Amino acid sequence: MQCEYYALEGLTALLNIIRKIRESLNPTLKIEGLIRTMFDPRNNLDNEVSAQLKEHFGDKLYRTIIPRNVRLAEAPSHGKPVISYDMQSKGAQAYLALAGEILRRGETAA
Repeated sequence: MQCEYYALEGLTALLNIIRKIRESLNPTLKIEGLIRTMFDPRNNLDNEVSAQLKEHFGDKLYRTIIPRNVRLAEAPSHGKPVISYDMQSKGAQAYLALAGEILRRGETAA
């Protein structure tokens, strides 16, 4: 999720929907994890929202943070995933780190 106010509002709505689905249709439905995206550490709001997510979600929050990155924004306009467009960019490296973190988390859960 993007570390902004309206994204928090959307997350709250999503959590309510998940709760309702869990109550009526699927009691095993759960959130695997949350990913912070388009993060700019120079932005106070991004840091505040990130801290709130850490406090509220704890271990559900992935440690890897996807930064706001020009190469990430450019890749779709070239019809390529960022890994093909510029594998050395900070955004591509962050997504590779996230993939590794997700795989490691899955191994410990199994």
